[in-house]
Amino acid sequence: MFNLILFGPPGSGKGTQSANIVQAYHLQHISTGDLLRSEVSRQTPLGVDAQKYMDQGLLVPDEVVIGMISNKIDENPDARGFIFDGFPRTRGQAEALDKLLELKKTQIHLVLALEVPEEDLIKRLVGRGATSGRSDDTEEVITKRIKEYHAKTEPVAGYYHAFGKLQRLKGDNTIEDTFKLLSAEIEKHLQPA
Repeated sequence: MFNLILFGPPGSGKGTQSANIVQAYHLQHISTGDLLRSEVSRQTPLGVDAQKYMDQGLLVPDEVVIGMISNKIDENPDARGFIFDGFPRTRGQAEALDKLLELKKTQIHLVLALEVPEEDLIKRLVGRGATSGRSDDTEEVITKRIKEYHAKTEPVAGYYHAFGKLQRLKGDNTIEDTFKLLSAEIEKHLQPA
């Protein structure tokens, strides 16, 4: 089982590249946002627990999210592996994820971080906001989201770097060229399906 984390600031192309990776390598996509919505809609015990926090405007505790990830892995015993999107966001979450994967006799094999200059991210997100009608895609809000990403994610990148699992890649190429860079790193561990 091959497990991958894809990092990148808002607008770096994570969503697009995650979809490309899932299609090419047949990995299961784990998006914590999707997991939360699924567990809540199915009214699972973890979903009911998560809903209590969400109803109060609180973040869902890490233990609940880790429980949902554990369930997702257990529901897919024949998976080639998983791509984690939006998780871990903190060093504590990275440590908890490592402990969970160790219990399941696997690990994170590779962490790919897409790096895109801030001015390119702002341009992409302002453009996306104009076409999608998202009201939160103003330059001020975008800049704040990018700063928040760097402040919270850099410690996680440092954590995986210490284990030799982090690769930083240029993410301001075309979609195809960025995917080639990602694929070159993935194929050191796993061939396309």
